[in-house]
Amino acid sequence: MKKAVVVSASLLAAVVAGGLLYSSHVSPLRKAVAAPAPPPPVPVVAGLVAQHDVPIYLNGVGTVIAYNTDVVRAQIQGQITSINFTEGQAVHAGDLLAQIDPRPYQALIEQYTGNLERDQAQLTNARANLTRYSQLGDKGWATPQLIETQKAQVGQLQAAIKTDKALIDAANVQLSYTRLTSPIEGVVGIRQIDVGNIISPSTTNGLVVVTQLDPISLIFTLPETVLPQIQRRQQETKAPLPVLAYSQDNTIRLADGQLALVNNEILQTTGSIQLKANFPNKSRALWPGELVNARLLVDLRHNGLTVPASVVQQGPNGAYAYVIDPDNTVSVRQIKVAQIADGQALIDAGLKANEQVVVDGQYKLQPGTHVTILHGKAAEEAAAQDAMQAPIP
Repeated sequence: MKKAVVVSASLLAAVVAGGLLYSSHVSPLRKAVAAPAPPPPVPVVAGLVAQHDVPIYLNGVGTVIAYNTDVVRAQIQGQITSINFTEGQAVHAGDLLAQIDPRPYQALIEQYTGNLERDQAQLTNARANLTRYSQLGDKGWATPQLIETQKAQVGQLQAAIKTDKALIDAANVQLSYTRLTSPIEGVVGIRQIDVGNIISPSTTNGLVVVTQLDPISLIFTLPETVLPQIQRRQQETKAPLPVLAYSQDNTIRLADGQLALVNNEILQTTGSIQLKANFPNKSRALWPGELVNARLLVDLRHNGLTVPASVVQQGPNGAYAYVIDPDNTVSVRQIKVAQIADGQALIDAGLKANEQVVVDGQYKLQPGTHVTILHGKAAEEAAAQDAMQAPIP
């Protein structure tokens, strides 16, 4: 009996000792699993909220139109004997573009000139007879009727000479029409007819289209709600408002011009207003029919706050930005954006001057995330990597 009690006590001691040993090893392990190491800071590219004067633009889409466009048509009928231009050539007003066979019109001039010389000779003779008949009439040797008849003949020949001269002038005008010249300075397009063909005023396409490219115009539209703002700015400046023309992707500034016209009616179907701007176009950056983006300068915001456009993020509650706090954590700040132009966003509300904001790397962030700011080449590489990994909108 004593032996059994001793054995039981020994087993109990062994179990207690084993439990203490297990507890001493397992408990720290559980503590380690329950408290994992904090995540490393997320690398981001940061920028400062800048403060400076910012131009305010109204953005619209427009179409470039030629300042002048002329279809060179024939005013007479005839055979084209020569083409004197190359397609796409720059021409000046009065330059010869084509020649119509002038011989029929030269023959008419010679005919009318002959008639004029004949009538002038007859008039000379009629005047001489009138002088003789008048002298005879003074002596009573010629009847008054004969003298009156001779006066009428002189008048008839004088009228015939006027008619001959008018016919010659008209024939000279017709002859001048055999030279098809450029009415304006510009660029010729595709030739519509070849040498040897008959051209006439009824020829639909004419000879060629001449388009003036310098200056050039742009017609664009804006919402009718901005009309009072434009009118107020025009009254303040008393000068044409600047207009900038950009490529469709807003990456290339094509030309700088001036607002020439606000159309005299609002398009009721679209609720928009048409505007026309004129541009010097010596470099030919603008081309008729081209679709471009127009920016009308209507104001200058003094001490405006700007950030790179990539700072602005869009969420369910609108635009927001990640702001880097002094403890190197980020917080979400709702912002109000006035405009985005040339890669810069103008901020109306939500940010302060000289605050640090996240420029690249937002897709890896959440409120409270610790960040480390990259600089130099590392920032460039991070921005490129962020562009590749960011989800497609």
